[in-house]
Amino acid sequence: MSRLEDHLLHQVARASIEHHLLGPGDRVMVCMSGGKDSYVLLHLLRQLRRRTPFDFELIAVHLDQGHPRFPVHILEDWLARQDVPYEIVREPTYAIVKEKTPEGKAYCTLCSRLRRGILYTTAARLGCTRLALGHHRDDAIETLLLNALYAGQLKAMPARLISDDGRNTVIRPLIHCAERDIAALAEELAFPILPCTLCSEQPDLKRARVKRLLDTLEEEHPHVRAHLYASLSNVRPSH
Repeated sequence: MSRLEDHLLHQVARASIEHHLLGPGDRVMVCMSGGKDSYVLLHLLRQLRRRTPFDFELIAVHLDQGHPRFPVHILEDWLARQDVPYEIVREPTYAIVKEKTPEGKAYCTLCSRLRRGILYTTAARLGCTRLALGHHRDDAIETLLLNALYAGQLKAMPARLISDDGRNTVIRPLIHCAERDIAALAEELAFPILPCTLCSEQPDLKRARVKRLLDTLEEEHPHVRAHLYASLSNVRPSH
């Protein structure tokens, strides 16, 4: 195991302990998009399972949204070679998102709502007690800024969340992990990364603009992202 992998595994274990993400007998549905984050998430959870003093199950699930150019067979072939159960759920939400989203508006809101509903239903059908997503530290920071700048809210991503209907517990084991470290490990382990071609059709999304802003600020202050993330647990209500 490389130093980078060990570092990320330690962060996942710390998140699990701090936020009570995993417990004995849990059945965890790992959501696999085909991006770097989900590959690293599944890999580190498999490593963590070998080290924990209790047992928990993993099942990998990919939602095939029917994008005509998305090479889902690459991910399916990779999953078939892993020592973990998996399922491909096929729902044609791509066509719905394209049809229902007004010209010039981002696909993300409707796409994520449809995807979330299908994944929640799948987790319940599979008897899963946890639904693991690949959101990381940078996702939490960007969501914080998006909500503050564009919605007038102070809101980010919790490491552990009970869904509105109470059926699912959503966990984010990578919440302490920096995106650059995840990308480096994905390259080191040569995962077959698949692009989100639906999102790439909209190059000037607000999240991409926030990411560029953070990159610019980090050129002047290399700890900007770390300090923003630390601020999420260092709130001063009196101010």
